Amino acid sequence: MARTSDTDTFFIEAFPTDLPIRRERFRIISNLLPLVLSILFLMPGLSYAQEARIADITITNTHDDLELAYLSVKNTFTKKMREIVASGVPATFSFFITLHKVRHFWADKEIARIEITHKIKYHSLKKEFVIRRSWEKDTRRVTHSFKEARKLMNEIRHLKIVPLRKLKKDTRYRLRAKVELSKLRLPLYLHHLLVLVSLWNFETDWYDMDFVY
Repeated sequence: MARTSDTDTFFIEAFPTDLPIRRERFRIISNLLPLVLSILFLMPGLSYAQEARIADITITNTHDDLELAYLSVKNTFTKKMREIVASGVPATFSFFITLHKVRHFWADKEIARIEITHKIKYHSLKKEFVIRRSWEKDTRRVTHSFKEARKLMNEIRHLKIVPLRKLKKDTRYRLRAKVELSKLRLPLYLHHLLVLVSLWNFETDWYDMDFVY
C-alpha cells in the first residue's frame, strides 16, 4: 500500500475540500466585521440612553372576553441591533402577561398567565422582513419596510386574556406585562464575536395596570 508523504499531508490540509462552506463563513464574518469594529470603538457610549419600556396598555372587553386591546413597546431596536438584524440574524421578543385578583389580606390570586413571542428574520435576497407572532395562528407577516416590521414586533392588538365568566363584578384586578429579547444564538464559527451578544439584551420593567370590573 502506498504511503502518504509529509508533503502530501501538508497539501491536503492546506487545500481543504470544504472550501465553499469556508468561503460562505468568510463572507458572513466579513460583513459583520465593520459592525463589530464600530461597536468596539463606540462601546463606552452604547449603554441605553433610553431603555426599552412598555409605553402603553389598553384593556377592554368584548361580549365574552377580557381583551388586551393594545400594548406597545418603545426603544427596542437600537441602531446597532437593527444592523445585526439586517445582516440576517433572527430576533425574538417574548411577552409575559399576567392577570391577578387583588386581595388585601392574602396574596393576590392569579387568574391568567400568557406568554407569546414575536419573531423577525430578514431575507437579504428578497429584501424582506418576515414576522411571526405566536398568537396569530399559522400567519406570517411580510414587509419590505423596517418601520412596518418594527411596529409589528413592538405592538399587540386584540389579544384575548380571559373569559369574562372568570371575573367578578365590582372586583379589583391587576394586569401586568413585561417584554424580553431572547438570547442571541450565534453559529459556532461566530462565537468569538461575543461583543454582539452584549448588545443583544433587554428586559423591560413590569408594567402594572389596576382596574375594577
